[in-house]
Amino acid sequence: MKRLLLALIPAALMLGSSCAALAQQSEITLVAPGGAKAAMDMLLPKFESQTGDKVKATFGSGLGTKKQAAEGSFDVSIAQPPFPEVLNSGNVDVKSQTPLASVAVGVAVKKGSPKPDISSAAAVKKMLLEAKSVSYPDAAGGAAAGVSFEVTLKQLGIADQVEAKLKRAQGGAGAMALVAKGEVQIGLTFLSEMQDPGIDVVGPLPASISPPTQLVGFVSVHSKDPAAAQALLKFLSGPDAAEVYRALGMQPLH
Repeated sequence: MKRLLLALIPAALMLGSSCAALAQQSEITLVAPGGAKAAMDMLLPKFESQTGDKVKATFGSGLGTKKQAAEGSFDVSIAQPPFPEVLNSGNVDVKSQTPLASVAVGVAVKKGSPKPDISSAAAVKKMLLEAKSVSYPDAAGGAAAGVSFEVTLKQLGIADQVEAKLKRAQGGAGAMALVAKGEVQIGLTFLSEMQDPGIDVVGPLPASISPPTQLVGFVSVHSKDPAAAQALLKFLSGPDAAEVYRALGMQPLH
């Protein structure tokens, strides 16, 4: 009997360790803008497999996620500058602020179509004036890429001239779907949102008329497991993440 009990001890210890590990697993909530979704879809499963933690991700518009970040209701939030409302909210750990990547607004055409010249501000202006139709994410819905593009149009001085040919879409994926279907000639959104197989990516707009947008992570002061949240943020700013960001046309900031 004594030998039997001794033999069972290792198994009991292993079972206890397994139960403890399961008990220590955390569910981390994350909110991020649509421009980060493609990267998160690739990165979060790897983080989960490495840590055993689960990540419940929510994606929305740039302005919408900024508001949610300021509310501090998510363990980890990713926001796009400027974000004084986030920093001044008291709901995020300001010291946790971590730049992750930057992403530029780019141009796409239907697969197989000629690619326009976008090498300079003058070339982009010419392209937009000559295009029959242009799609981009609706800025009215808070899409950061749409807000950025409308600033570019004003900077180029052609906002009124091209208004009639603009088609505002629901998010970057919606703008690219219109291009893929041939419903518009030119589409613009963040490069990281150009995943539709029916398009060809032309490239980013010149930084002089369209500066890349940063993605910055924060940990909420209300997080139930700050260590797990911080571990996720560290992973999203690490070498594995950098490789994914580059593959999606983004620029790692670490």
